[in-house]
Amino acid sequence: MRRTLVFVIALCASTWLAAAGRQASATAPKRGGNPEAAKITNPVPSTPESIGQGRRAYQRLCSRCHGPQGKGDGSAATSVQPPDLTDDQWDYGSSDGDVFAVIHDGTSIDMEGYAARMSDTDIWNVVNFLRSLSPAKK
Repeated sequence: MRRTLVFVIALCASTWLAAAGRQASATAPKRGGNPEAAKITNPVPSTPESIGQGRRAYQRLCSRCHGPQGKGDGSAATSVQPPDLTDDQWDYGSSDGDVFAVIHDGTSIDMEGYAARMSDTDIWNVVNFLRSLSPAKK
């Protein structure tokens, strides 16, 4: 009986992990944007409070590479020049969902994911902050 229970638990866990992996890969960042990620809408309204919280999270976790104003001129020694987040070129798509996916999951080589360090709400606040840096991105 105990072996059966362990087997059922292991089977359920592996099924859940496989489903979670498929879900994550469906919206994973892709150069040029991901149509599935682009469908995701930002559930956090872009208010002064959200932008302020996003600014604080950005300064704490992102400015070292991307610079204090998002221009890609941070002080961290990186092998790849961090992108300017205020220009018109977004390598992984420019929708809110694409930006969320990049922050959440990272990119394959350029940037680590922050899902373990930030809540989804914190990430959406950063998206709102990034939108405030460049009116063209709104």
